[in-house]
Order: sequence, then structure tokens, then C-alpha cells
Amino acid sequence: MKKYLLALCVALAACMAYAGETKPVKEGNMISGHVIVKGTEENIPYATVLIVGTGQGTVTNEEGQFSLTGLPEGTYRLRVSFVGYKTQEKEVSVHKDYTAVVHFLMEEESFLTDEVVVSANRNEVNRKDAPVVVNVMSAKLFETVNSTDLAKSLNFQSGLRVENNCQNCGFPQVRINGLEGPYSQILINSRPVISALGGVYGLEQIPVNMIERVEVVRGGGSALFGANAVGGTINIITKDPVSNSFQVSGTFSNMDGQSWEQYMGANVSLVAKDNSYGIALYESYRNRNPYDRDGDGFSELGKLNMNTFGLRAYYRPTLFSRISLEYHTTNEFRRGGNKFDLQPHETDITEQTKHVINSGGLSYDLFWREYKHKVSLYASVQHTDRNSYYGAQRNMNAYGATDDLTAVAGGMYVGNMDNCFFAPATFTGGLEYQHNSLHDIMTGYHRDMKQKVRIASAFVQNEWKMEQLTLLAGLRLDKHNLIEKLIVSPRVNLLYKPADNLQARLTYSTGFRAPQAYDEDLHVTAVGGEGVQIRLADGLREERSNSYSGSVDWTTCFGHWQANVLVEGFYTDLRHVFVLEDIGYNELGDVIKERRNGNGARVYGANIDARIAHGKEAQLQLGFTAQRSRYTHAEAWTQVDGVDLTTKRMPRTPDYYGYFTFSSAPLKNFDFSLSGTYTGRMIVPHYAGYIKADRMEHTPQFFDMGVKLNYTFVLHDHIKLQLNTGVQNLFNSFQKDLDRGEFRDSGYFYGPTQPRTFFVGFKITN
Repeated sequence: MKKYLLALCVALAACMAYAGETKPVKEGNMISGHVIVKGTEENIPYATVLIVGTGQGTVTNEEGQFSLTGLPEGTYRLRVSFVGYKTQEKEVSVHKDYTAVVHFLMEEESFLTDEVVVSANRNEVNRKDAPVVVNVMSAKLFETVNSTDLAKSLNFQSGLRVENNCQNCGFPQVRINGLEGPYSQILINSRPVISALGGVYGLEQIPVNMIERVEVVRGGGSALFGANAVGGTINIITKDPVSNSFQVSGTFSNMDGQSWEQYMGANVSLVAKDNSYGIALYESYRNRNPYDRDGDGFSELGKLNMNTFGLRAYYRPTLFSRISLEYHTTNEFRRGGNKFDLQPHETDITEQTKHVINSGGLSYDLFWREYKHKVSLYASVQHTDRNSYYGAQRNMNAYGATDDLTAVAGGMYVGNMDNCFFAPATFTGGLEYQHNSLHDIMTGYHRDMKQKVRIASAFVQNEWKMEQLTLLAGLRLDKHNLIEKLIVSPRVNLLYKPADNLQARLTYSTGFRAPQAYDEDLHVTAVGGEGVQIRLADGLREERSNSYSGSVDWTTCFGHWQANVLVEGFYTDLRHVFVLEDIGYNELGDVIKERRNGNGARVYGANIDARIAHGKEAQLQLGFTAQRSRYTHAEAWTQVDGVDLTTKRMPRTPDYYGYFTFSSAPLKNFDFSLSGTYTGRMIVPHYAGYIKADRMEHTPQFFDMGVKLNYTFVLHDHIKLQLNTGVQNLFNSFQKDLDRGEFRDSGYFYGPTQPRTFFVGFKITN
């Protein structure tokens, strides 16, 4: 912790020294502008001004003025955005002999519908013009629901649901459109560096103070990022330095009157006056004591201690090029079970992990011909060093170690054409190589598993842009070392936009999920003291998917009210679904499970998102999902007395679920918010231990509601201090039929992930 703080201070001092440098400015080759409120002509300070497609930009000063210098002659498109106002774009011509002057009159907007996103087609595009539905979660949502990590935020998107799958280790899993975690792809800045191991606890290991926004694509419509994104894609965009700013925040919370949690976070961003370089740094600390709901001495939520540090920086060698660097490191300890004051092997049951995660990336972007063409080269890597204990009844042999390395490298070309056959178009093509090397050792259970996954990929797409229609067609080619044949995954998207406030979309895509021997579910059986080995069946095929979706997105205003409704239908057909089957024991007495192809599955339903707002006085957003997740034939999930117990309904997937958020600022310095999630009934496997025999349980429905109050003081030089307090899970909606004792089924855990929790906090920003 101390070395992170020292490194942060040194970096800040160096950046502040550099940021004070200036370069001579000529009268020509520059844009000067003013950003004001339409109607009142009030200045808008700290609005973001970007040159579209380049990442180059600045922010307005206290008088709402800005300038961009050293620009070669040509035509540029400027985009101005500020929270609470509609984003505006204008074309500006730059000349070498005089300064181009431009004014932006900003109209108030209660909520954003035209955010800039990249997850639709790997290129920056206005959300309204994206050929795929992209939902965006921003810092405003994180504050509204009082979230400190990504896992607590994802429930507030229709079609997404985060659940905790283990009372001991606290394994959070996100499901998109009803499909479990392995069917979804988690990206960091559009790079698939989070491996199968990293995705186990990865959602909780990402603090929200490192996130600029999260882009969610439901279904396989964004297969250009990877054909294994069958359920969908979650793209985490980290904070990029745009202006000189800082933020410090802290939260202290108490669960059910017995367990305390502390969180501290800090951010700073520094940018040179000529925008030639900048750096954004963040650090967070989190400590949670274990929580025992039913008083049996065994935790429902384990102990958690985590430190995270990271940075993102850029340097522009020229106006038409940019080098970006990012680095993140996480040191996490988590433990669940009982007797936390003893060593793991002295307890009745313990699941304990120590993660040291280091990840980073480097990219180079080069533009030419007034930014119509772009080449990107990139490389990212993540290394995870994990020491673990999964054991019960004072087992000395339950210690293990895992080494996991994931690397991604590639290149991409983007070209904008004035005419391609019948319309203007944007072509995107690239090559990508992914490598994952995993070594998992648990000698007490005779496990020494080595797994290498290598995927060589190529992708191409062309996006034709007509007056009211946008047609995107593309495909991805993947050669996976565990699959014999080359896999071809096409996608087609159609956007119909008869007016700026109305968009209709149709999407077809295919995807696959490759077989692998490693499975994090192994730890469940390991806790029971039983060695388990997994092998791949002869002739095992990859899972394949065909996904279809259609949506209508409508925005309207009536009086001073603004409203938006998005209705989306989806259908996913899964074939050759992976199943694990017990096939006996080996000579060491270990259980042998074989991964084989089962029958198919169908997942279909509808998502509804609605927003209505009256300025800052009232802003309501809600989402609801109705779906069905069914196997085509009944699949066996366990065996009792030699008889298979089967189900056609996918476990742990409710047919109905949803969320809402409401915020209001009735006074200048005071605002409050309400938020909640609804989880419908579902089926959950319940295995013997605390109960006599395996059985499938039918769960009740849950409603989890929270409230947050904020008061803001304006201090010296625009520095603000916010004090906040509130309660999460106000009605203490929590599972009532928890297993008890050392022989409990720790995986029998469902519903809201935390009990009633009171919190107080603060935030200092400039």
C-alpha cells in the first residue's frame, strides 16, 4: 500500500511539472470556441471538446472557452458534451492563416441517449447511429446505486443479472439474457484479456473508480470482439485523462448490524496544456469482515481485503498519432467458512484465495487524410498468481496454486469511403492472436493440470451508411487449437432510422464456445475432500449458437418532460451444449468427469427499458426482462439411488427480473435517489450434505430496494465536498432456507447478494 502511494505521489509531481509547460501558438492552424447554454447564454465550464475519431480534445475553461492548436489545414468534426446537455457536433474548416471560431449552444437534456460508444463495431460512433443496441452505464449510475465495484452495478441493466454462487468464496457470476457467465465476454478497453480463471472473481475485482463507462451489448451482435460472446459483451472503458482533476471518496457500511466494510478510492488526472500527453491514476482499498446470516458460525459472505492501483496515459508524437499505455494491479485476499482466527487446515471448512493480478496494454493509433483512415496496433497481457485452499475437516492436502497468463495482440485498419458500390461506407478489418496458459496444482487431490489455449483470428466488416438505413455485414474467422476446423462466424445488422428520435434494428449473428478441461466448479467438490479430474470426450465438438434480435428505440419530449423507450426481442439457439458426466473413478480413487456434448437449448424473450425525466427534479429509469431458458431435451443434473434427476428448465435463471432507479435534486445542494432490483422465481439445485438427498428447489421472488441521500458543499476554487448516507436492501430481502454447518451445500445460495446495509460516505472533487 505504501509503495503504491509513493509511486502515485512521484507520478503526480512529475506530471504537474510537465503540465505547466506551454508551446508557442500561431494565429492560424487552430480552432477557438465558446460553449454556452442555449437561451440564457451562461458559460459552461469543463465541457469536453473532442475531435471525432481521434481521441484528441480539451475541456472548456471557467468562461466556457476552449482552443485546439497546431492543427493542419483541413475539415474536422468537433463533438462537445457535458452532463445534463445534449451532445453537439459541428464541422469546422481549419486554415493556416487565420483562427477558426465556433460557438456551441447547448440544450439541456435530462438523460443521455446519444453517448459515444465503441462496442457496436470497434469504432467510435454515436449510440443512436450504432447498428447494434449498446446500453451504457456511467459514473452517475454507480453513484445512484452506491456501487464500489462492477459486480454491484450490472444488475441495473435489463437482461443482466449478477448472482453470488457460493457462500464460502463469494463467486459472483453475471448472466446475460439468461445464459451463464462463460457465455459472455468481458473486455477491458475492447481487449479480451480476462481469462476463464480471471472471470471467476473478476467482476468484484474491478473498482468503479477506474471506470469511465461500461458498454453492454446483449446477444451476439458484437461478435467482432470474439465469437465466444454468445450471451453478450461487457466492455469496460477505463478513465482516460481529459482534464486536470482529482477525486477522493470513502464509504463505511454495516451489514445487518454485525459486519463492517470500508472503502477508500482516489483518482487524479493531469493533462499538458497543448494536450500532447496526459495521465490518469487511480487507487482503491476495500476491506470487508465476514458475515454470518443464520448464526451457525459459518459465513454467508466471506472476508475480503483488496488493494487496486492503475493508470492510463497517452502521448501524441504528432497530431495524427497517439500512443496509449495502461497498467492495473490487484492484490486480493478472500476467505469464507468458519474459525477465521485459525489456519485454513485447522477449520471445519475454508475456501481461501490470494490473488496477485497484473495487467496492462500498449496501443498505437495512426491517422491520415484528415482522419478518414486509421491503423491501430495493440497488445495486452494479464497475469494471475493465485494461492488457494479449498478443503474441509482439517484437511492438510487442500492447498493449491494456480498460474494463469493471458496475452492478446493484434492490428486493425479502419477506412472511410465516400462511395462503396451504392453508398458511403466504413470498412474495418484486422488480425488478432490470443494466448492463454494455465497451470493449476492441487497435489492433495492429485491435480496437476496444464492447459494452453491459442486462437488466431481475422475479422472484416463493412458498414454502409445511407440516408435512413445502415447495413453492417461482417464475419470473424477463428482457428482454435482445441478445435480441428476453422470456425466462421458471420454477423449482419440493419439499422432503420427514419427520424433522429426513432431507431429500429435487426441483428443476426453466430458464435461458438470452445471446450476446455479447466472448470472453476471443481472447487465445489474439492471442498468436500474429493479429488476430481475432468477429461474431454473423444470427438468433442464446440458449442455453436445462432442469435437473432430486433428492437425499437424511441425518444420523445412533451412539455418539459423527456422520455425514452427501448423494446428488444431476442432468440438464441444453442447446439452441442457442454455437459459434465460422472464416468467412474481412476486408480487413485479420484472421480472422473467427462465433458461431452449434450442436446441443445433455446433462450428467448424480451427486454424493456424506459426512462422519463423532468430536468434534475425527477429522473426515473426502469428495465424488465421476460424470458425462457429451456433445454431441447431434459438434461440430467444429478443421480439419486441410481436414477437420473432431469430438468428441461435451465437452473438459476428466473423467467422474470428487472430493476429501477429514481433520482431527484429538489434543492441546489441536496439530492436523493432510490434504486431496486426484482428477481423472480427460479429453480436451484440443492445437493446433499445438510439435507439427506439431492433435490431441485423452487425459490421465492425477491425485491431489493435502496435509498441514498447526498448534500454537497462548495469549497474554495470550485472544490466540492459531498456527504452521503443511506441504506441498501431496505427490506432485508434475503434467502431464508440457508444450509447450516460444515456439511452444507455452499453452492445453494441465491437471491440478493447482501442483507440490509447502512452506509455513510464522502466525496471530494474539483
